[in-house]
Order: sequence, then structure tokens, then C-alpha cells
Amino acid sequence: MSDLACKVRGLPPEFLVPEAELLPELRRLVVPSSESRDRGRAAPGQRRLALLLAFDGTDWAGWQLQENARSIQGELEAAWRRVTGSPIRLTGCSRTDAGVHARCHLSHFDSAARIPLERIPLALNAQLPPSITVRAAYEVAPDFHARFDCIEKTYAYQIWNGPKPSPFEGRWLATEPLPLDTADMRLALPCLLGTHDFTSFRAAGSETKTSVRTLTAARLEVEARPDGRLLRLIVTGSGFLYNMMRIIAGTLVAVGRGELEPLAVATIMHARDRRLAGKTMPPGGLILERIRYRSPAADNGG
Repeated sequence: MSDLACKVRGLPPEFLVPEAELLPELRRLVVPSSESRDRGRAAPGQRRLALLLAFDGTDWAGWQLQENARSIQGELEAAWRRVTGSPIRLTGCSRTDAGVHARCHLSHFDSAARIPLERIPLALNAQLPPSITVRAAYEVAPDFHARFDCIEKTYAYQIWNGPKPSPFEGRWLATEPLPLDTADMRLALPCLLGTHDFTSFRAAGSETKTSVRTLTAARLEVEARPDGRLLRLIVTGSGFLYNMMRIIAGTLVAVGRGELEPLAVATIMHARDRRLAGKTMPPGGLILERIRYRSPAADNGG
């Protein structure tokens, strides 16, 4: 079995990108097994486990553990300790910001606890608040890394285009009361695709060494309702910079309001100047929809 096949062992097919779908840009971005990043390895007697999560981030200070605020990571680690009596340290596929949600978030950790995989979600969910759900648990290879081995993420940004959203959905939407020209917004989407320097769509405070990212798909879904429209901007890429998706959404809102021409998005991209792009949209409209890993078949030439 190849190194890659070992790493993704245990993950179901929906998390794996087949060779036929692996675009040349993503092939170059795959992290090899010899990568010098400190991915760690499960110690003898321990299993490396992965948790599939969904969460409403409204009332949380983000994914990452924080000393003086409630985080998704901290709540999960505390729940595991209550169940097993032993501490763990989770590593997430994405360090979502305060107020950001996820339908599909994967994290890994090492543990000597022998709880059967199928019982882990039940045990943890009994200890977690309603805003966090463990959907599934998997045993993966000792050197699998939820963040470094991930090669594709899909985010959705949801906008209510109308006077006021339903109280049953308002926690997961940003509101834009003025009419938006969705045809112009769609014309701007191709400007985002491909490999570019996304400095113009990067907030200050990012610690990444490069602003170059690859976006492989982008679409705008529009659902008409009697009292307004629900817009869903869905973008897939190899990775996203700090607030990148929220700034892209804000720039497209500016296009929809007629403040920017659709093709101006390409000019803004090449300028590498954050001041030219749109506003940073609120975190509540952002959802991590999907994450994927390279299929073992791609490594074996199958």
C-alpha cells in the first residue's frame, strides 16, 4: 500500500478526490509524504482518530483553542476528557474564525482509548452543546494530518437579499437589503478562477508566507422567495487566506450594487491592493461545506 493510501485509510469515498477530478494545479499542490512539516505520528499503543464535525459557530470564538474564550476545539477536547478521563489535542482541517459555521469539518487526534468507532459520536454528542455535532469518527493512518493532507475546500457564503431574513435562518446569513444584480455578479466569477496572488482579498494579520492560491470552481445560486432572495456563493479551492472568502463575497456584493464593474474584479486581483476590493462581510454568512483529500488511486496511477 502506498504512503498516500495509508494516510487516507479509513476515510469514506466522499472525502477523496479521484484522479479524473484532480486538476493539474492541485496535483502540484499535493503534500508529499516526505514533507518537512511537523505532522507528528501516533505513538505505539495509540490510534490516530478523525472526527467529522458540524457546528453553528455563532456563539463560539472560532475553532482554535483560546485561553479566555470558548472555542469549538476546546469544547471537544473537554468532552473527550469527560468521556475517557484522558486529555487529547485536536488538529483541525481549518481554523475557522469566530462566528463561522461548518457542515463538514475534519480534525484528528491520538488516543489510547479503545472506544469502538461507532460509539464515539454517541459518547461525545451526549457531552456537547446543541451547536456542535460529531457526525462520524474514523481510524486513520498514524501520520494522517487533517490540515496538511487536505487538498480541496469548499466554502459557501449566504446572503439574504431582502428587508429581513427569517428568524429561523438569520444566524447563518448576511443581509443585504438593496437589490443585487446577480447577472453581473455571475459575470465576475471567472475572474477569480485559476492560480492567482490573492493579496487584494486577504485581511491584515495573516501569517501565511504566500498569498498565491488556486480556485477551481465558483458559482452563485439564487433562490427566489416571496419576501426576498437567498444567494449562495459557493467557491472551491486548494486553500483560502485569512478572511479571503468574506472579502470575495463583499467584492461581489459591490458588483451587484453597481459600485464595481464585473471585470473590475480581475483588475483588483492584479493590483494586489486590499483597499480596492469590497468590504469584509460578516462571519455569520460563511459555512465550510466540504473538505477533500487525494484518493489513493491517484497515487497508484489507477
